[in-house]
Amino acid sequence: MVNRILYLGYYLKQLDREKFYKFLNYVNKQTGKSMLKVKWDVLISVFRYNISLLEYFQFRFFEKSHKEKLCWAGTGLMYEYQRKNNPPKTRGILDDKRQFALEYKEFLVHGVEDLASMKKNEKGIHLLLINSSGKLVFKSADGKCGAQVDIVNCKDFTPELVYKRLQSTEYDLVEEYIIQHPDLHALSPSAVNTIRIFTQLNESDEVEILGCRLRISVNSSVDNMAAGNLAAPVEEFTGLVTGPGVYSDITKIDEEFHPVTGVNIVGFQVPFWKESIEMVKRAALKHPQNRSIGWDVVITAKGPGLIEGNHDWCKLLWQLPVKKGLKSILEKY
Repeated sequence: MVNRILYLGYYLKQLDREKFYKFLNYVNKQTGKSMLKVKWDVLISVFRYNISLLEYFQFRFFEKSHKEKLCWAGTGLMYEYQRKNNPPKTRGILDDKRQFALEYKEFLVHGVEDLASMKKNEKGIHLLLINSSGKLVFKSADGKCGAQVDIVNCKDFTPELVYKRLQSTEYDLVEEYIIQHPDLHALSPSAVNTIRIFTQLNESDEVEILGCRLRISVNSSVDNMAAGNLAAPVEEFTGLVTGPGVYSDITKIDEEFHPVTGVNIVGFQVPFWKESIEMVKRAALKHPQNRSIGWDVVITAKGPGLIEGNHDWCKLLWQLPVKKGLKSILEKY
């Protein structure tokens, strides 16, 4: 109980109040329940089900039974689970994108440079500036959910200007902008659309897949759900999208077709699926001290590559696309 009181303080501090009241008004209109009654139910649910204030709405607890609510993994539980499986002492290689690029270099299909690598060898940044996409991506080493990302044109930069920008801004590294597979580009061309594959090492240090999701941009330069984009479930063994794209915004409807391009989401075949699964399984074994990771996989015309690995992978992206709580999956680990 003490932990959940502390969690509530954290949720209140981090709360997007505009979004909270947007969701609250929506539930009030949809259910006829008074705002006071819904607020009370939110508060009770934070303690009873170990979820955040917004997750009450995103998990649609306002229309679920007690038995159904027990199935959902919220922020409190995920914090405890991921801290146990990916200890703070070992998760640094996932937290810092610069370390990740070094440790998992064999799985990358794009160039990555930071101040340290540029000092050692200037060749890397020269190659980045002539990459086939004609674009660069500046990132913060610890950026989350698509935040602190800036996409620029190579023609506007020299090696000196790149170096200066990394020195004088919040950005810590610069990457080659990846040209995604033509099928994914046709689905949504506004951003590179990645696959999130969740892996878990079992007691025998074997890699098990907890789920696969396709992230789909909607008029956005990033594909994160938190930025207003879609996510859809992908079947582990075939790479077929088995359900509509969903938003984390409860006021928006599910999408069976992309709302801009009109391309079918349901039934979409993710290219190079077998290779993608094999790649994340190999990556998951590289540093087994981190046992539960959400991998962001990019698919190019030549095959898959890693973008990053997340030790604090998103419970919304994991559960919302399949429209059910998946807490029971974690209990055996």
